[in-house]
Parts: sequence; C-alpha cells; structure tokens
Amino acid sequence: MSGTEQPIHTEKSGNVSIIRLNRPDKFNSFNREMALQMQAALDAAAADEEIRCILITGNGKAFCAGQDLSEAIDPQGPGIEKIVSEHYNPIILKIRAIEKPVVCAVNGVAAGAGANIALACDVVMAAASASFIQAFSKIGLIPDSGGTFFLPRLIGFQRASALMMLGDKVTAADALQMGMLYKVCDDAALMETALQTAATLASMPTKGIGLTKRLLNESATNNLAQQLAREGEEQVTAAQTYDYSEGVNAFLEKRKPEFKGR
Repeated sequence: MSGTEQPIHTEKSGNVSIIRLNRPDKFNSFNREMALQMQAALDAAAADEEIRCILITGNGKAFCAGQDLSEAIDPQGPGIEKIVSEHYNPIILKIRAIEKPVVCAVNGVAAGAGANIALACDVVMAAASASFIQAFSKIGLIPDSGGTFFLPRLIGFQRASALMMLGDKVTAADALQMGMLYKVCDDAALMETALQTAATLASMPTKGIGLTKRLLNESATNNLAQQLAREGEEQVTAAQTYDYSEGVNAFLEKRKPEFKGR
C-alpha cells in the first residue's frame, strides 16, 4: 500500500506533524491496524526533536465515526476488552503524555471514540458543519476513550450525563457554547486555521508549554495546595530553559524572540 492508502497518513509541515485519519470510506472508523498505526504516529512525533506540535485531523467527510463495528462483532476479531485496552486507551494516554501541544481539527462528524479522542487534545477546533455524538448508549455500550473523564470536566456533570445517556448530536456551534471546543471555523478555512495555530504553537517555547500540559494533567487529581507546590517546582524548571532566557533577553532588547523548544 502507498502511504496515502494507509489508515493513518502522516506528513510534516515545518515543525508540525500532521496525523490524518485515513479510512474515508468507513468515515475514519478505527480498526486494529488503524489504532496501532495511530499509536506509532504519536510515538514518532513525540520522539522527533524537530516536531514541536502535532495536528490531528481526518480525511474525507468525517473526522472519526469511532469503532468499526464490523471488527467489534467479528468472532475472529480482537474483542471489546482488547479494543479498549490495546487500541483506545494507549491513544488517549499518549495524547496526554506527549509534552508537546496537540491540536485537533474536527473536519466532520466525531462520534463515539472519535469524539473522545478529539476532546483529549489540547486545542480543539471544528468545522462549522462538524458534530459530536456520544453514540455509545445507542448500542448499549458506555463511553470509553476517556469520555467519562474529559467531558464532565469540559461542559459540566449535568450536560455530560445527558449527552452520554441520550446520545444527542451536538452541533459545532453548540459544542463551542458549552465549552467543549476552542474555536469553530468555516469549513473551507478549518485546515488553514488549524495549521496556522499549530505552526504558531510550534514556534513558541514548547518546553514550557509541555510543562504546562504536565500540570494541567495533574490538576485533575491534585488539591489546591498540591497544585501550588507543583507550579512552584515546574516554574523553577521552566526558568532554567533556553527559551526562558531567550524570551527575557528578547524582551529587554526589544526584538522578536527565537524559541527553540528547549
């Protein structure tokens, strides 16, 4: 298969790694091959020192319809336990653990695990025509891929509970109003806007951004005193970076800083 026929297609744009979900005929629903390739793509972007931001999007009309149900019910398939533990959980954990900003450009419907993969990212943008569906209840399953963790924290317990139980389709505009997203773009402008955002992040002090992400992860379980202590510790770390020195010097010298992500 050529690179464009693989279920995950990757390319570089400057210091940005673009990861495209690439099963458009299946609305980018995940099977095992695609999930494992997604994990490999995230690992490669994390390990590449030239990559300072990751952009995730989908090819075709959909962002991601979640799990390919034909695989889920296949007696010879991996089975639900492996699908959750070996396919989706590692993807979510990698997105959160990579200490580089991860932008998601939701170009169409994001359903089930597809919606929750998007919500695990750091900056989520959506096309005006995109929609989000916690589709699990429609087939008797529960939200996985971190859905029960992220969605209540983003939009509140009551709204998250209702959306998960009713399986309502949420428009991009409503998702923005709820606090589920960062920005909604005209469909034609989504990728340009998302790539500009990713390029901007890649040019910033990404070491400090990575430390910010680390602290945001910890804030889910720390109390205030613990979080204040951790902020103090990581601020010391940030103050020892090249980018901090460069930022201060550029400010004092009234010039544009040239950050290196270290």
